[in-house]
Amino acid sequence: MAREQDLSSETGRDVSPAARRYGQIRFESPAGATELLLVRHGESQAADPDRPFPLVDGRGDPQLSQLGREQAALIADRLAATRVDAIYVTSLRRTAETAAPLAARLGLVPEVEPALAEVRLGEWDGGIYRQRVAEGDPLALRMVEEERWDVIPGAESNAAIAARVGPAIGRIAERHAGERVVCFAHGGTIGAVLAIATGSRPFAFNGSDNGAISSIVVAGPRWLLRGFNDRSHLERHNPRVRSAT
Repeated sequence: MAREQDLSSETGRDVSPAARRYGQIRFESPAGATELLLVRHGESQAADPDRPFPLVDGRGDPQLSQLGREQAALIADRLAATRVDAIYVTSLRRTAETAAPLAARLGLVPEVEPALAEVRLGEWDGGIYRQRVAEGDPLALRMVEEERWDVIPGAESNAAIAARVGPAIGRIAERHAGERVVCFAHGGTIGAVLAIATGSRPFAFNGSDNGAISSIVVAGPRWLLRGFNDRSHLERHNPRVRSAT
Protein backbone atom coordinates (compact mmCIF):
# COMPACT_ATOMS: atom_id res chain seq x y z
CA MET A 1 0.00 0.00 0.00
CA ALA A 2 2.87 2.38 0.84
CA ARG A 3 4.47 1.76 -2.54
CA GLU A 4 1.13 2.42 -4.32
CA GLN A 5 0.81 5.69 -2.44
CA ASP A 6 4.37 6.60 -3.46
CA LEU A 7 3.61 5.84 -7.12
CA SER A 8 0.42 7.91 -6.91
CA SER A 9 2.27 10.90 -5.60
CA GLU A 10 5.09 10.50 -8.13
CA THR A 11 2.88 10.14 -11.22
CA GLY A 12 -0.28 11.91 -10.21
CA ARG A 13 -2.29 8.78 -11.08
CA ASP A 14 -4.45 6.70 -8.78
CA VAL A 15 -3.03 3.15 -8.91
CA SER A 16 -4.96 1.76 -5.97
CA PRO A 17 -6.75 -1.59 -6.47
CA ALA A 18 -10.10 0.18 -6.66
CA ALA A 19 -8.88 2.24 -9.63
CA ARG A 20 -7.72 -0.71 -11.77
CA ARG A 21 -9.67 -1.50 -14.92
CA TYR A 22 -9.64 -4.67 -17.01
CA GLY A 23 -10.81 -4.68 -20.61
CA GLN A 24 -12.33 -7.70 -22.32
CA ILE A 25 -9.80 -10.38 -23.20
CA ARG A 26 -9.22 -10.69 -26.94
CA PHE A 27 -8.56 -13.99 -28.64
CA GLU A 28 -4.94 -14.71 -29.47
CA SER A 29 -3.87 -17.77 -31.40
CA PRO A 30 -1.59 -20.10 -29.46
CA ALA A 31 2.07 -19.83 -30.42
CA GLY A 32 2.77 -21.80 -33.59
CA ALA A 33 -0.92 -22.36 -34.37
CA THR A 34 -2.20 -22.42 -37.94
CA GLU A 35 -5.19 -20.36 -39.02
CA LEU A 36 -7.20 -22.15 -41.70
CA LEU A 37 -9.80 -20.35 -43.77
CA LEU A 38 -12.15 -22.94 -45.24
CA VAL A 39 -13.82 -21.54 -48.35
CA ARG A 40 -16.62 -23.39 -50.06
CA HIS A 41 -16.23 -23.27 -53.83
CA GLY A 42 -18.45 -21.00 -55.92
CA GLU A 43 -21.68 -22.21 -57.42
CA SER A 44 -21.15 -24.95 -60.00
CA GLN A 45 -23.09 -25.52 -63.20
CA ALA A 46 -26.61 -26.90 -62.99
CA ALA A 47 -27.11 -30.66 -63.11
CA ASP A 48 -28.78 -32.10 -66.20
CA PRO A 49 -30.21 -35.61 -65.73
CA ASP A 50 -29.50 -36.35 -69.39
CA ARG A 51 -25.86 -35.25 -69.17
CA PRO A 52 -24.24 -36.41 -65.91
CA PHE A 53 -21.22 -34.58 -64.64
CA PRO A 54 -17.87 -36.18 -65.48
CA LEU A 55 -16.42 -38.12 -62.56
CA VAL A 56 -13.01 -37.73 -60.93
CA ASP A 57 -12.15 -40.44 -58.41
CA GLY A 58 -15.84 -41.37 -58.37
CA ARG A 59 -17.03 -37.84 -57.62
CA GLY A 60 -18.95 -35.42 -59.82
CA ASP A 61 -16.68 -32.76 -61.29
CA PRO A 62 -18.73 -29.86 -62.70
CA GLN A 63 -17.17 -26.53 -63.57
CA LEU A 64 -18.24 -23.22 -62.06
CA SER A 65 -21.32 -21.43 -63.32
CA GLN A 66 -21.20 -17.74 -64.26
CA LEU A 67 -22.44 -16.93 -60.77
CA GLY A 68 -19.69 -19.12 -59.33
CA ARG A 69 -17.06 -17.17 -61.25
CA GLU A 70 -18.47 -13.92 -59.87
CA GLN A 71 -18.31 -15.37 -56.37
CA ALA A 72 -14.68 -16.38 -56.95
CA ALA A 73 -13.81 -12.79 -57.89
CA LEU A 74 -15.48 -11.47 -54.73
CA ILE A 75 -13.58 -13.97 -52.58
CA ALA A 76 -10.35 -12.70 -54.14
CA ASP A 77 -11.38 -9.10 -53.38
CA ARG A 78 -11.98 -10.07 -49.75
CA LEU A 79 -8.81 -12.07 -49.12
CA ALA A 80 -6.21 -10.44 -51.38
CA ALA A 81 -5.78 -7.60 -48.90
CA THR A 82 -5.08 -9.99 -46.03
CA ARG A 83 -2.13 -12.15 -45.13
CA VAL A 84 -2.24 -15.49 -46.96
CA ASP A 85 0.75 -17.82 -46.76
CA ALA A 86 -0.58 -20.74 -48.80
CA ILE A 87 -3.59 -21.85 -50.82
CA TYR A 88 -4.97 -25.38 -51.04
CA VAL A 89 -7.54 -26.85 -53.41
CA THR A 90 -8.95 -30.34 -53.87
CA SER A 91 -8.75 -32.64 -56.87
CA LEU A 92 -12.08 -31.28 -58.19
CA ARG A 93 -11.94 -28.39 -60.62
CA ARG A 94 -14.60 -26.23 -59.01
CA THR A 95 -12.22 -25.56 -56.12
CA ALA A 96 -9.30 -24.75 -58.43
CA GLU A 97 -11.50 -22.42 -60.48
CA THR A 98 -12.70 -20.66 -57.32
CA ALA A 99 -9.14 -20.27 -56.02
CA ALA A 100 -7.72 -19.01 -59.33
CA PRO A 101 -8.48 -15.26 -58.96
CA LEU A 102 -6.99 -15.10 -55.46
CA ALA A 103 -3.95 -17.17 -56.42
CA ALA A 104 -3.28 -14.91 -59.41
CA ARG A 105 -3.46 -11.74 -57.34
CA LEU A 106 -1.18 -13.09 -54.63
CA GLY A 107 1.25 -14.89 -56.94
CA LEU A 108 0.71 -18.20 -55.12
CA VAL A 109 0.48 -21.64 -56.68
CA PRO A 110 -2.31 -23.67 -55.04
CA GLU A 111 -1.39 -27.04 -53.60
CA VAL A 112 -3.73 -29.99 -54.05
CA GLU A 113 -5.05 -31.93 -51.05
CA PRO A 114 -7.20 -34.76 -52.46
CA ALA A 115 -8.37 -35.86 -49.01
CA LEU A 116 -10.50 -32.71 -48.72
CA ALA A 117 -12.51 -33.58 -51.86
CA GLU A 118 -16.28 -33.75 -51.59
CA VAL A 119 -18.17 -36.63 -50.01
CA ARG A 120 -18.52 -39.65 -52.28
CA LEU A 121 -22.21 -39.97 -53.09
CA GLY A 122 -22.13 -43.46 -54.55
CA GLU A 123 -25.08 -44.14 -56.84
CA TRP A 124 -26.18 -40.51 -56.54
CA ASP A 125 -22.96 -38.92 -57.78
CA GLY A 126 -22.58 -37.07 -61.07
CA GLY A 127 -25.49 -34.70 -60.35
CA ILE A 128 -28.14 -37.25 -59.35
CA TYR A 129 -27.94 -36.16 -55.70
CA ARG A 130 -29.27 -32.71 -56.52
CA GLN A 131 -32.20 -34.15 -58.42
CA ARG A 132 -33.13 -36.59 -55.65
CA VAL A 133 -32.96 -33.91 -52.97
CA ALA A 134 -35.02 -31.47 -55.06
CA GLU A 135 -37.66 -34.12 -55.66
CA GLY A 136 -37.89 -35.06 -51.98
CA ASP A 137 -36.68 -38.62 -52.42
CA PRO A 138 -37.41 -40.61 -49.23
CA LEU A 139 -33.75 -41.60 -48.95
CA ALA A 140 -32.75 -37.94 -49.10
CA LEU A 141 -35.15 -37.15 -46.27
CA ARG A 142 -33.83 -40.08 -44.26
CA MET A 143 -30.24 -38.98 -44.88
CA VAL A 144 -30.97 -35.57 -43.36
CA GLU A 145 -32.94 -36.97 -40.44
CA GLU A 146 -30.29 -39.56 -39.53
CA GLU A 147 -27.37 -37.27 -40.45
CA ARG A 148 -25.68 -40.06 -42.41
CA TRP A 149 -24.37 -39.85 -45.95
CA ASP A 150 -24.25 -43.61 -46.30
CA VAL A 151 -28.03 -43.83 -46.34
CA ILE A 152 -27.39 -43.21 -50.04
CA PRO A 153 -26.37 -46.49 -51.72
CA GLY A 154 -22.61 -46.64 -52.08
CA ALA A 155 -21.96 -43.29 -50.35
CA GLU A 156 -19.24 -42.66 -47.76
CA SER A 157 -19.90 -43.08 -44.07
CA ASN A 158 -19.34 -40.25 -41.60
CA ALA A 159 -16.50 -42.25 -40.07
CA ALA A 160 -14.77 -42.67 -43.43
CA ILE A 161 -15.05 -38.95 -44.17
CA ALA A 162 -13.65 -37.99 -40.77
CA ALA A 163 -10.82 -40.49 -41.21
CA ARG A 164 -9.56 -38.64 -44.28
CA VAL A 165 -10.37 -34.97 -43.61
CA GLY A 166 -9.04 -34.98 -40.04
CA PRO A 167 -5.51 -36.13 -40.98
CA ALA A 168 -5.56 -33.81 -44.02
CA ILE A 169 -6.16 -30.78 -41.81
CA GLY A 170 -3.45 -32.04 -39.46
CA ARG A 171 -0.95 -32.32 -42.32
CA ILE A 172 -1.69 -28.83 -43.58
CA ALA A 173 -1.38 -27.36 -40.09
CA GLU A 174 1.91 -29.13 -39.50
CA ARG A 175 3.36 -27.83 -42.78
CA HIS A 176 2.25 -24.28 -42.06
CA ALA A 177 2.79 -23.76 -38.34
CA GLY A 178 2.26 -20.12 -37.45
CA GLU A 179 0.84 -19.32 -40.88
CA ARG A 180 -2.51 -18.44 -42.45
CA VAL A 181 -3.80 -20.87 -45.06
CA VAL A 182 -6.81 -20.69 -47.35
CA CYS A 183 -8.35 -24.06 -48.23
CA PHE A 184 -10.91 -24.15 -51.03
CA ALA A 185 -13.09 -27.17 -50.39
CA HIS A 186 -16.68 -28.43 -50.37
CA GLY A 187 -19.83 -28.17 -48.28
CA GLY A 188 -19.69 -31.76 -47.08
CA THR A 189 -16.04 -31.82 -46.13
CA ILE A 190 -16.06 -28.36 -44.55
CA GLY A 191 -19.01 -29.54 -42.48
CA ALA A 192 -17.06 -32.63 -41.43
CA VAL A 193 -14.01 -30.57 -40.42
CA LEU A 194 -16.10 -28.25 -38.27
CA ALA A 195 -17.93 -31.18 -36.69
CA ILE A 196 -14.55 -32.61 -35.68
CA ALA A 197 -13.42 -29.23 -34.35
CA THR A 198 -16.49 -28.80 -32.16
CA GLY A 199 -17.56 -32.36 -31.40
CA SER A 200 -20.96 -31.52 -32.85
CA ARG A 201 -23.62 -33.62 -34.55
CA PRO A 202 -22.41 -34.90 -37.95
CA PHE A 203 -24.49 -32.50 -40.07
CA ALA A 204 -24.53 -29.50 -37.71
CA PHE A 205 -22.28 -27.47 -40.03
CA ASN A 206 -23.47 -28.82 -43.38
CA GLY A 207 -25.08 -26.18 -45.56
CA SER A 208 -22.24 -23.71 -45.89
CA ASP A 209 -23.08 -21.26 -48.70
CA ASN A 210 -21.18 -21.18 -51.98
CA GLY A 211 -18.28 -18.76 -51.58
CA ALA A 212 -18.70 -18.50 -47.80
CA ILE A 213 -15.70 -18.56 -45.45
CA SER A 214 -15.40 -20.56 -42.24
CA SER A 215 -12.30 -20.57 -40.06
CA ILE A 216 -10.53 -22.67 -37.48
CA VAL A 217 -7.29 -22.35 -35.56
CA VAL A 218 -5.29 -25.57 -35.23
CA ALA A 219 -2.78 -25.87 -32.41
CA GLY A 220 -1.70 -29.49 -32.32
CA PRO A 221 -4.65 -31.55 -31.06
CA ARG A 222 -6.65 -28.40 -30.25
CA TRP A 223 -8.96 -27.24 -33.03
CA LEU A 224 -10.74 -23.96 -32.30
CA LEU A 225 -13.73 -22.80 -34.33
CA ARG A 226 -13.41 -19.08 -35.10
CA GLY A 227 -16.10 -18.51 -37.72
CA PHE A 228 -18.77 -20.20 -39.82
CA ASN A 229 -20.34 -19.30 -43.17
CA ASP A 230 -19.15 -15.69 -43.44
CA ARG A 231 -20.66 -14.41 -46.69
CA SER A 232 -20.48 -10.67 -46.03
CA HIS A 233 -18.09 -10.21 -48.96
CA LEU A 234 -20.68 -11.66 -51.32
CA GLU A 235 -23.54 -9.44 -50.19
CA ARG A 236 -21.73 -6.20 -49.35
CA HIS A 237 -20.04 -5.84 -52.75
CA ASN A 238 -22.82 -7.20 -54.94
CA PRO A 239 -26.26 -7.97 -53.49
CA ARG A 240 -27.13 -9.91 -56.67
CA VAL A 241 -24.53 -12.58 -55.92
CA ARG A 242 -26.44 -15.20 -53.94
CA SER A 243 -25.41 -18.72 -53.04
CA ALA A 244 -26.78 -21.83 -54.68
CA THR A 245 -29.05 -24.10 -52.75
